[in-house]
Amino acid sequence: MLEIVVETENWERHVRVSAEELAGLVRRIGGDGDQFLVVQRIPDLPDVFAQVWHQAGGDYTLEHRDGAADRHFQATADRPEGVIAAITGWARQEAGWGSALAWSLLDMGPTQEVPPLDLDEDELEGLEKRVREVLVGGYASRAELAELAEEYLVTGDRRPVSREQAQALADRLWLEGVAEQAKWQGETDPERLTRAFTALREAGITARENFTCCRSCGQSEIGGEGEPDARGYVYFHTQCTDAAAAGHGLMLLYGGFDGSSETTAAIGHEVVAALEAAGLHAEWDRDPGRAITVTPLAWRRRLVG
Repeated sequence: MLEIVVETENWERHVRVSAEELAGLVRRIGGDGDQFLVVQRIPDLPDVFAQVWHQAGGDYTLEHRDGAADRHFQATADRPEGVIAAITGWARQEAGWGSALAWSLLDMGPTQEVPPLDLDEDELEGLEKRVREVLVGGYASRAELAELAEEYLVTGDRRPVSREQAQALADRLWLEGVAEQAKWQGETDPERLTRAFTALREAGITARENFTCCRSCGQSEIGGEGEPDARGYVYFHTQCTDAAAAGHGLMLLYGGFDGSSETTAAIGHEVVAALEAAGLHAEWDRDPGRAITVTPLAWRRRLVG
């Protein structure tokens, strides 16, 4: 699989696609509402991306940006094969990946400086603390972190953080996170958790990570998330993610869709077995009315974006 995320005009998001899948997405675009795709690396890096635009019957336009507005290039091709070869090479970070195309530098206009944040010490500390908490959780994108930073201190008509300032803050903290995770080696506990949840889905249980904001919303929405024949569910919401990221273990909520305590208990046993098979430790007293807690847990979730 390629370590990329592909987003299309029709709001599809494809994470870690194969080269064949990427080629299929390039060949597909061209119709109304599906004329472009944007490709980012995993983890996403500020001002590093490639994108393709195509209208049926016309040429393909390929762009890539390499870290700044003055490193934004464009090329055209009349057939998809050259675009596919280039963008696949870009995704693999191959030397000379774009040499077969004629690139030109795009004038993106002057780069505007972002003014420093005009916040008191407590506000700045609180803002950075909250953005870091969500960043460590590992599920937010750079755009979502920027939105959080922009809205966090809003009160009434006061909006002390501009969109540009919020993006700069989010990008700075994001790059700190990228540098930190570069030190990690091997499979992490959140990756083991994902492996357990994948096994549970394959066994007919709806399993969702970081699902909804709270237990009330989770319980009301989980029934519509899985396959119609799902036997039960397991999930954790964003408050659970925050707790896990803070070192307090991870609470899992589970149950059977028939509402019986017997089915709920059976689902609980399957969840615990899947967690243990993935190398995680679960605490549960076999009471279907009590949550399952994954602990101890080293929460190191690699960023995607």
